[in-house]
Amino acid sequence: MDGIKYAVFTEKSTRLLGYNQYTSNVESESTRTEIKHWVELFFGVKVIAMNSHRLPGKGRRMGSIIGHTMHSNYKRMIITLQAGDSIPLLASYSIPPLIEKRT
Repeated sequence: MDGIKYAVFTEKSTRLLGYNQYTSNVESESTRTEIKHWVELFFGVKVIAMNSHRLPGKGRRMGSIIGHTMHSNYKRMIITLQAGDSIPLLASYSIPPLIEKRT
C-alpha cells in the first residue's frame, strides 16, 4: 500500500464514520482507481464512491511579500464503502457521544 499514507481523525472524519465513509491522506501522484484497487484488495471491501481534494497551503509572509505554501505531497480521500463493509482498523474507533447544550 504505497499510495495510502495514514488515516485522518478529525471531527469531520469521525462524523463520517457513521455514514460508512473513511478518510485518509494519500500520495498526490496516486489516482482514484489505484487507491480504490488498493483498498479493495488489502481490506477485502467494496468501494462505492471516492472523493478527493488537495488541502490549501498555509499563508506565509516574508517582509512585504505575502505567499502560501503548497501541500503538494499528499491529498485527502474520503472513501465510501458498501453497506455492511468496514475497515477493521478504523471500525473499532468509537464515535464520542454528542454533548447536549444546557438550556
